[in-house]
Amino acid sequence: MANAEEKGYLFTSTQDWVSDKKETWRRLFPFVCQNPRVLEIGSWEGRSAVFLLTELCSSGGEIVCVDHFDLLTSTAGQERYRKLTHNLGLTKKQFRVMDEFSIPALTKLLAEETACASPGYDWIYIDGSHEASDTFLDGELAWRLAKKGAVIIFDDYHWDAEPESSTHHPKRGIDAFLLLHRGEFELLSAPSDYQVILKKTAEMRIGFLVKPKPSVAEEEMWGGMKLAIAADSKYAMGAAVAIRSAVETTCTVEDPSRLSIYVLDCGLDDDEKRMIQESIPGQGDVTLVFLTLPDNSLAKKLGGVWAKVDAIRLLPVERVIYLDADVLVLRNLKDLWKTDLEGKTLGAARDVGFPNGHDSIRGPYFNAGVILMDVALARKNWGELEALSKQDQLPFLDQDALNIHFREEWIAIDQEWNAQGLGTYADLHTVDREELAANIAAMKARPRIVHFTGPVHPTMAEVLNPFVKYSAKPWGYASAPNHPFGSTWWKVLGRTAWKGVQTSEGYIQSCKARYEEAVETAKYEFEKVLEKTTINAQVSGS
Repeated sequence: MANAEEKGYLFTSTQDWVSDKKETWRRLFPFVCQNPRVLEIGSWEGRSAVFLLTELCSSGGEIVCVDHFDLLTSTAGQERYRKLTHNLGLTKKQFRVMDEFSIPALTKLLAEETACASPGYDWIYIDGSHEASDTFLDGELAWRLAKKGAVIIFDDYHWDAEPESSTHHPKRGIDAFLLLHRGEFELLSAPSDYQVILKKTAEMRIGFLVKPKPSVAEEEMWGGMKLAIAADSKYAMGAAVAIRSAVETTCTVEDPSRLSIYVLDCGLDDDEKRMIQESIPGQGDVTLVFLTLPDNSLAKKLGGVWAKVDAIRLLPVERVIYLDADVLVLRNLKDLWKTDLEGKTLGAARDVGFPNGHDSIRGPYFNAGVILMDVALARKNWGELEALSKQDQLPFLDQDALNIHFREEWIAIDQEWNAQGLGTYADLHTVDREELAANIAAMKARPRIVHFTGPVHPTMAEVLNPFVKYSAKPWGYASAPNHPFGSTWWKVLGRTAWKGVQTSEGYIQSCKARYEEAVETAKYEFEKVLEKTTINAQVSGS
């Protein structure tokens, strides 16, 4: 793509299979309606998808990109996925990425389209496989997704790596498709052209109805649970504990559940990623994928706390449990996973500190450290959620933005799934907490997920204030001395790749340095207050 580097796109220069087709495609644009729905099978790094979004969809529209990316099990597949999502994100247009092989992905789209008021796609580009049988199947399923009048493009009709008569060449599959649907399309390309281009003249016919949406239990049986967590170097140990405790409690010998874990990498180094991977116990069917945040992500621009908002756009899943990296899982996550969201987008527990919001936001208010999310629903208006990140009056940043955006779109889950303030502010009475008294009592009696809220390193004022049982992370310089599960957190860490770190010289010195920094900051702040008080006294005396 011209000037791609200047625009920030991540394209491999030796893999440009699009530029020589642009003029031909532009001549096809008049056949397509305004704000078209585009489907692409085989996206690689997104050259063609970016071109279609920026030119065909210049005034509106959307694209669905289907590519298996080695199912995100290889470094190369993960890198292509990273580049694709980064490149599509730069267009500021609506997109969806399905990291699946084309047959299951297209079948899923067909099932979804049966529930659409205006189903079908206006432009379909097929470039997913060179196998004749794959190409035929892609074409047949895509045909059922194509509206009447849709433009359909098959790539590689005259590919030169295999004989055109071979079953390992797409031509045989394309020819079989053309024969089957003869009389149902207008051919817009010449026999010698590298691509076969059709305009569909037949009515759209999906061809089947679907059963009611499967229960979450049925989805778990086939695809397993999906877990997401965000971490940078400061939270690497915390992430390891959260992940290990989740696997230990959920993937038991009696019930070895399938669990896919996505780590949004907010700045982990290679050693930290390796250690997180090594911290997963050898039980259950568990996979872990690190997702690199694109340069235009909110987390890259505004800080890692925004990664959970980026996750809505980046996660290649439809439903997920999001956990902050400062939690300890004590019970099987399957019960949370099966929670009926009742058509809402999120399930979350009320915030124990501010159950009814704060000065900037009033009304029932949830804590964003543990969220069960229908990602497909959450993606629909992601741009509006992104816009909230630019507001100045959000003291709790991402949590405030999520509460504003999903104000009418969340249900309250049991408080035990996000046990906040244990041993600290959960014990303190406030008027706002009165309505949650029974829930808080249950949370304290049988927490299922413990959430270590508070800073990693508290200020000295928080530590010394006798009216504040300061809350902090177990791994900070001050630890979490009031927390009933602080020692449990360290025991779980002892089963990760960070075993023994608590007594290591490096960790001890790091905590000492942060302690001394807190003391110096406290002295400085105290001297400023004292100086101001002295000046005011002198002015009053004069």
